[in-house]
Amino acid sequence: MAENCLKSAGKRKLATRLVRGGLARTLFAETSEALFLTSGFVYGSAAEAERAFKGKTKRYIYSRYGNPTVTMFETRLAEIEEADICVGTASGMAAVFASLACLAGAGERVVAARALFGSCHYVIHDILPRFGIKTELVDGTDLKAWARALARPTRAVFLESPSNPTLEIIDIPKVVRLAHRAGAKVVVDNVFATPLLQKPLQLGADIVVYSATKHIDGQGRTLGGAILTNDRDYYANQLTPFYRHTGPALSPFNAWVLLKGLETLDLRLKAQCDAALKLARFLEGRRGIRRVLYPGLASHPQHRLAMKQMTAGGTLVSFDLAGGKRAAFRFLDALELVDISNNLGDSKSLITHPATTTHQRLGAAERARMGIGDGLVRLSVGLEDLGDIKADLVRALAAALGKG
Repeated sequence: MAENCLKSAGKRKLATRLVRGGLARTLFAETSEALFLTSGFVYGSAAEAERAFKGKTKRYIYSRYGNPTVTMFETRLAEIEEADICVGTASGMAAVFASLACLAGAGERVVAARALFGSCHYVIHDILPRFGIKTELVDGTDLKAWARALARPTRAVFLESPSNPTLEIIDIPKVVRLAHRAGAKVVVDNVFATPLLQKPLQLGADIVVYSATKHIDGQGRTLGGAILTNDRDYYANQLTPFYRHTGPALSPFNAWVLLKGLETLDLRLKAQCDAALKLARFLEGRRGIRRVLYPGLASHPQHRLAMKQMTAGGTLVSFDLAGGKRAAFRFLDALELVDISNNLGDSKSLITHPATTTHQRLGAAERARMGIGDGLVRLSVGLEDLGDIKADLVRALAAALGKG
């Protein structure tokens, strides 16, 4: 677990922080970050070990608690997010669960936006209630629904913006105000926006979570997650004990890979966002496509809010194919360049059919409430030549329409 305490970090430009943030060289003066593949650390005496476990000396004790390579990743991400504290986790879902489970107990309430990634929905709707935690799902774009749900004391609010896969945008500052009045801390899953396109902590959120598996790695290599906050009481008294004793720790090797991913995040993201906007415009209005969902399009229901909270529309484009599941499957099966995969944020363009993959465990009625129809597909735009991606989509669309 790392605290962003470098005085000069805030003065460095983003590109520098992405490459050099958190760098801590050993006595060997290596260029690349060192990889500490060790589970534990040794002590010069029994008294030294005692002082370490009592917290009287600041040092590494066990890699489940902290590791030098993981600390470099945490410090770098904290600098990029402009957060005081970052905690690396084994995956994005480990970050989501830990951030919430350490907050709420039996009899307390968690309120969340309904439009969620399938696993996040499962945590809110199925897992937390097993511990006696009361949960409520609301339409995230409806401030009146938030106000009704938060009229009673609440421990935590959870939301995604943009949401997976319908790319709904939630007014974070307004929800934060309602949540804080109810006594709740606000947890924002910022994975689609990344720390470069949106900074929820600056919008008033208390906690931000990431699946670093996505854009931060960006090359489909490894798993990882992160929890960031400026709330030192939450970090010290709620998150730290939960994290240390339940063990959702980030592997040092994965942290090292994620450090390499951060070095190119800005370059990749700029190219992918630019391509995603062009593809969204290209797809909008084409025969066989009922609607295109992309925050950067003027036609998006929350376009103005998206452009207020984000610096770009992101790398994901979702669109509804006329003809439902049959047309969607024909479309996906006809693709030659774009791969069918439930991952996203990769340098390779990836596409999935949420109704039968990421959100398949939800009933048809719940999917409909979330805007996930049988014809909806989610495209994660990669770094391939834009003309090649367009050609692949056109060919697949022709097949979906029965022309291929």
